[in-house]
Amino acid sequence: MTPAGKPLMPRLPTLEDIRAAAADIAGQVMRTPLVAAPRLSQITGCEIFVKYENMQVTNAFKERGALVKLLALPEADRRRGVIAMSAGNHAQAVAYHAAGLGISAKIVMPVTTPHVKVQATEAFGAEVVLEGELVSDAQVAAARIAVEEDRVWVHPYDDVDVIRGQGTIALEMLEDRPDLDAMVVPVGGGGMIAGMGIAAKALRPDIAVIGAETRLYPAMWARLRDLDQPCGGNTLAEGIAVRNVGELTLEAARQVVDDIILVDEPAIERAVSLYLTAQKTIAEGAGAAGLAAVLTEPERFAGRKVGLVLCGGNIDPRLLASVLMRELAREERIVAIRMNLPDRPGVLGDLSTLIGGRGGNILEVSHRRTVLDIPAKGASLDITFEARNGQHAEEVCEALRARGYEVTRL
Repeated sequence: MTPAGKPLMPRLPTLEDIRAAAADIAGQVMRTPLVAAPRLSQITGCEIFVKYENMQVTNAFKERGALVKLLALPEADRRRGVIAMSAGNHAQAVAYHAAGLGISAKIVMPVTTPHVKVQATEAFGAEVVLEGELVSDAQVAAARIAVEEDRVWVHPYDDVDVIRGQGTIALEMLEDRPDLDAMVVPVGGGGMIAGMGIAAKALRPDIAVIGAETRLYPAMWARLRDLDQPCGGNTLAEGIAVRNVGELTLEAARQVVDDIILVDEPAIERAVSLYLTAQKTIAEGAGAAGLAAVLTEPERFAGRKVGLVLCGGNIDPRLLASVLMRELAREERIVAIRMNLPDRPGVLGDLSTLIGGRGGNILEVSHRRTVLDIPAKGASLDITFEARNGQHAEEVCEALRARGYEVTRL
């Protein structure tokens, strides 16, 4: 106890603690590959290496810390059962490994958690309770249930065993690429960057450990600067949408994190799209945050060897499809136009011929005759078409204008 009667904060794990965690989980958690990404390197201007944590059984890195924590529980605590709160990936990890160890698990998740994560958690054998809008709300509920049911608390990030489990990622990355100049790590509550930073700095004091947080939830960024920064809003990276970081993780970050980059939603969307189109792999928003940080500040990483942690791939398929379509629209490979036309035979055929003849591919047509802002003998036509790029899209529009049609880009 401290002189004021407050309990002492547990000590942070050491490199040896993290190595012991690696030995504990060997053969039970996948040693994921760290693979060069030439196409991402070309886009970003640095040499990118991706750590594919989305290849774990639960498709996220959280298995490491969860298993280390569960293995550390004495038999009496295992019999009590465990409880956790999570936006999805920690939930699945605890559920999966608790089932393997014969431990009863109950998980509290925010009501905003994607259905794919809720269903996966239940499929791994845990009981799921949906309560609250955010992880912080779910934490309050989980703390209440832990007392009511005498369950052991398995915190998603502010726990020594969880931190040392997540640190095993850095051990593997530096075993595979000891010459990395930087690691870019997504940050929510801070468990992963705390563990990875401790391991990385112990092995390579000169390596840069950079965090990536969504600008809507800059909790760690603000705490490191002693700022009172508001957190809130709908983010694609719900896995790191955390209002309160851990006290242990904050202490670790103060010691081993060089900086944190805040990323906007368009950068996260672009990173998710690039992982799929360039790397042929799936990243959820939080999993793509590291790449989003490099896209946001490419000058910081120019010419350097950079390790990215693709920490999770649990994204709702419908949301992924929406992200891809939005990115195609940003790249002007999908273009929407509106035209007011004379309502006479042959006009649609002429438009189709013009667009197709210039290499455009019509995806959708909406033909309206009853709106009051066009003449009675006219029609309003919305066309969505596919183009090679922005220049090609404009060439198609100019061909339509040259034929006498009035074209408005939407």
